[in-house]
Amino acid sequence: MSSKPNYGRRVMWLAVVVVILCGGYTMGWFYLADKLEAKAKTSLAELNRDGVVAECTNPVARGFPFRLGLFCDRIAFDDARQGLSVSAGSFRSVGQVYDPTHLIAELDGPARIDTPRTEPFALDWDNLRASVRLARPLPERVSVEGHQLRASTVSGKSLATIDTFEGHMRPDGANLDLAGTFSNLLLDSSLVQGRTLPLLSGDTDLTINNGVELVGNRTESLRGQSGTIRNLDLSTNEKTGISLNGPFSVDQDGLLDADLRVTVRDPQGLATVLAGVVPEKSREIQQGFMGLSILGPSPSLPLKIVKGKISLAFIKLGQVPPLQ
Repeated sequence: MSSKPNYGRRVMWLAVVVVILCGGYTMGWFYLADKLEAKAKTSLAELNRDGVVAECTNPVARGFPFRLGLFCDRIAFDDARQGLSVSAGSFRSVGQVYDPTHLIAELDGPARIDTPRTEPFALDWDNLRASVRLARPLPERVSVEGHQLRASTVSGKSLATIDTFEGHMRPDGANLDLAGTFSNLLLDSSLVQGRTLPLLSGDTDLTINNGVELVGNRTESLRGQSGTIRNLDLSTNEKTGISLNGPFSVDQDGLLDADLRVTVRDPQGLATVLAGVVPEKSREIQQGFMGLSILGPSPSLPLKIVKGKISLAFIKLGQVPPLQ
C-alpha cells in the first residue's frame, strides 16, 4: 500500500524557501543601499577640493523593494576658481533593481545660478527630469526634458519662459548625435536690446564628428571640430519659420566653413514678423522677402560660409567672427 503525499510538509518547506529568499533579497537591497550612500559621500569628498564645494544634503538611498536610488534634500555646487555657483532643491534618482543601467532623475526648483559674466539669476520649473542609459565610455543615451521653465532675476523680474523643452545625446560609433526641441520661448525685451520678439519654437538635430573623444577629453574649444547639421529650425508658428542643414567645420584659427541649405517657410509671414522686430529696416525686409516669395511658399537657397565669410546664393551677407 503506497503512502499518501504529505502536502502540508511541502507547503511548509516552500514557505521556508520563500522566507529565506525574501530575507536574502532584503539584506542584499540594504547592503547595496549602504554602498550607494557611501559612494555618494566618497564622490562628494573627492569633488570638494581645489576651491570646489559640492553638496548633497542628507544623501539617503530609497526605493525598496524594487527600486534603488539616491535622494538629496538639496544640491549645490560652487567653483571659486571659475566664479560659478549653482544651487537647487531636492534631487531624486532611481533605477530598477532588475535594470540598474537605466537611471531616472528629477530635480526640484527653484535654482540660483551665479556666473562671472552675468548677474545672478533664478530658474524655476514645473517638472525637470533626466533619463540615462549607462554604458562605457559614454552613456548609451542621455535625455533631459522639462516643462514650464521660467528664468528671472533674483529680484523677480522675468527674463524668459519656455513651455516645454527636451534634449538628447547618444554616441554613434566615434561620433556624437545631439538633438533637442523647445516650444513657445518668450524672451524679455531687455535681453534683445529692447526689441519685442514673438513666441519662438525650435528643433535641432546634428552630429559632431569624433564627439565621443571630445567629450571624454572634456574639450571646450570648437576649433578643429566638424559635423553635420541635419536640421536646425526656428519657427514663429506652424507654417512660418526658417531652417538649414548641411556640413560644417571650424579650422584651427576659429574660422567657420559650411555648405548649407536654407529654407524659408512662408516668406511673407516671416517678413511681417521680422519687420515688427526691426521696424527701422521694415522696407528692406519686405522687399527682400518679396523676391523670395516668387520662388514659392518654401524657397530653398544655398548658404555658404568660407573662412567665416557668408553668402546666400550670390548675395554677400557679412562675416562670422572667429570661434573659440
